[in-house]
Amino acid sequence: MPPSIPPALRGRRTRAIAVALPVGLAASLIALPFTAQATPSPDAVISEVYGGGGNSGATLTNDFIELGNTGDGPFDLTGWSVQYLSGSPGPTSKWQVTEIKGAIPAGGSYLVEESKGSGGDTPLPAPDAAGTVAMSASSGTVALVRSTTPLTCVSAADCAADTNIKDLVGFGTATVRENTPATGADNSHSVARNTALTDTDNNSADFSGATPSPRNSAGAGDGGEPSPTPSPTDTTPGELRIHDIQGTTRISPQAGKTVTNVPGVVTAVRVTGSRGFWIQDTAPDGDPATSEGVFVFTGSSAPQVKVGDSVVVSGKVTEYYPGGQSSGSQSLTELTGPTTAVLSSGNPLPQAELIDAGSLPETYAPDAKGLSIESLALKPGGYALDWFESREGMLVQIGDSRVVGASNAYGETWVTTKPKQNPTPRGGTVYPSYDQLNSGRLLLGSLTGEKVTANVGDTLAGTTTGPVDYGNFGGYSLQATTLGTVKSGGLKPEVAKKGRSDELSVATYNVENLDPTDPQAKFDRLAEGVVKNLATPDIVSLEEIQDNNGAKDDGTVAADRTLAQFVAAIRAAGGPAYDWRSVDPADKTDGGEPGGNIRNVFLFNPARVSFVDRPGGDATTATEVVTTGKHGKDITLSVSPGRINPVSDAWKSSRKPLVGEFTFRGEQVFVIGNHFNSKGGDQPTHGVFQPPTLGSETQRLTQATEVHDFVAGLLAKDKKAKVVVLGDLNDYQFSKPVAVLTRGGILTDLMDKLPGNERYSYVYDGNSQTLDHILVSPGIKKPGYDVVHINAEFADQASDHDPQVVRVK
Repeated sequence: MPPSIPPALRGRRTRAIAVALPVGLAASLIALPFTAQATPSPDAVISEVYGGGGNSGATLTNDFIELGNTGDGPFDLTGWSVQYLSGSPGPTSKWQVTEIKGAIPAGGSYLVEESKGSGGDTPLPAPDAAGTVAMSASSGTVALVRSTTPLTCVSAADCAADTNIKDLVGFGTATVRENTPATGADNSHSVARNTALTDTDNNSADFSGATPSPRNSAGAGDGGEPSPTPSPTDTTPGELRIHDIQGTTRISPQAGKTVTNVPGVVTAVRVTGSRGFWIQDTAPDGDPATSEGVFVFTGSSAPQVKVGDSVVVSGKVTEYYPGGQSSGSQSLTELTGPTTAVLSSGNPLPQAELIDAGSLPETYAPDAKGLSIESLALKPGGYALDWFESREGMLVQIGDSRVVGASNAYGETWVTTKPKQNPTPRGGTVYPSYDQLNSGRLLLGSLTGEKVTANVGDTLAGTTTGPVDYGNFGGYSLQATTLGTVKSGGLKPEVAKKGRSDELSVATYNVENLDPTDPQAKFDRLAEGVVKNLATPDIVSLEEIQDNNGAKDDGTVAADRTLAQFVAAIRAAGGPAYDWRSVDPADKTDGGEPGGNIRNVFLFNPARVSFVDRPGGDATTATEVVTTGKHGKDITLSVSPGRINPVSDAWKSSRKPLVGEFTFRGEQVFVIGNHFNSKGGDQPTHGVFQPPTLGSETQRLTQATEVHDFVAGLLAKDKKAKVVVLGDLNDYQFSKPVAVLTRGGILTDLMDKLPGNERYSYVYDGNSQTLDHILVSPGIKKPGYDVVHINAEFADQASDHDPQVVRVK
């Protein structure tokens, strides 16, 4: 699955997941770790964290951590510390300690100065304590600790159990956090609590992006909710209009400058997450490349304006990079630290621009040969990304629109404005190649408090209107002030054809980090999928089976409890009494959720198929193909189950392929279950580098080579051998790793045998795409193959992947 990069990671903005994600990353990333929970604090808390000090675009010279005290008396810090951990810690990662002393005044603040950068021009107020920790601007974890001894926990679950931790804040894409991470931090933004220092033990709810406002125990600095700024005595519109600020490229010509009395009408207000409001000029300049709208970011302050207000706004022009500039995302031009004067209310809003099938260009993005497109002049008539950038912050609207990406838990939904663009038979829009990114896709959020719940193929009927926004998760979006209504498309889960008695059925299913800490309902739904929808395959190759206590990082690697619970659920659903085979990984070596010890597993029905057990397989022992028999014409595995070259660097921090030898009706069959490394680290398709660099592909190429060479060696000993290679390859049917797997004709990817508009097993950012595959050797004749759509197109999912099955005579 992914990181998932998970819908739970919302952005300083309304949404935040790790980094800007490429097509399919959701399926490729690990699931979110167990979330740290502690009792909400009635006194001392971490009130603000800023890691961008001295970085490019920063005003302040130093990073800082600010503590707050909601109690009635001073809070003694003797013997305490603040500690910092990187956002993506490994097994050997260390917490960095800054000792603190003194006290936090009742109702006051306490400032800890950290590392100084090379930029910025404003020092912090006199700090109450100082350290030298260089914190990340975009992702990390800060803890308030009852001792000065470095913490040892590197997972959210273990940190939640550490009683020395008084408060903990994970931001960006931090693995260690309370519930979901806070978002919105970058070189020019901190993450901060509201003035009440509300602590619900959910970092994403308690913190939002803010203009850094350090305040020490003496009250010096700019901390706290700003006092209402008196309306300026001169409300004459300034020289610059919104289109002058937006300019004709992605970067404002006024970036970093303060502008005065920019006029506009308030078109939308956001009161949660990334607080602020949008304004739009009622006197456009007529240039199609310059936007007439802009977002005014009010930080932790609630916007004091309403829709229809005519205002003038003064503030600093800032280019905000969701996920941080290093993520590769584009920037959002904003006015920050604003002073706003309301001139009149109840004004008509500018006419929203209709987006229909002909509005957006067919080509998604300009080709800059992998370089940045920031300095390129916008061509809204040529590229969809340019079209949206030239409408950044402006009101747009859509009419009846087909849903192509099911609603997530936050009601965010993908629709298409081009219904004839690569449609699937079930209502989605298929992703056929790197140069066909489906430019009609549009992400819908909501500013109304309503949540849409829709499946692929449903229609959002009526008019949906709102400003154009941009985030690191999904790119450009319409933040709806009015929402259409969902009209069902009648989508139903599929049911596979049951294999005949003389057919061996083999399936692959990514069960999304399954372990006994999951609710029984998840086991039951997955079991129903195996029994009802997959028609009880003879062999099921599972991906993302976790150890017996899931994300708890205590050295446990066995998964027998996980598998026993799953097999029992299948039996309870009317399925067969499956047996299983697997190889336990070495602790913390196979990637995935920290502490989860993810692995591939074979389930098999012993009433239909036999597993050939050959002892000796373990985490580091490679299985090999050996010849047997009088004339050396028979082949077998040296160990079964076994792993393909598990000590190779190809599998570093990644799941190792599981190889098993089976017999069915006297026939020998080799099955290789795979889960290649994720797409984490790829540049986003909607980002500033076009076309994006696929950095994660390098490891998948080496992994594909290992599997290819193993199969090639097997077929060299028996060219008629029946081999099934399957699993979550985290890549597309047209990708280089899949081309490596099939090189020389040793394997056929059955996905290529489907009609072009049916080649998908996963839906990400509104693209129906392929990540899961079943490949077979030439010895398997006329296989029957099916992708069984039961999850990816539905708002209510048992897993984020659709399973697949092949029937072999």
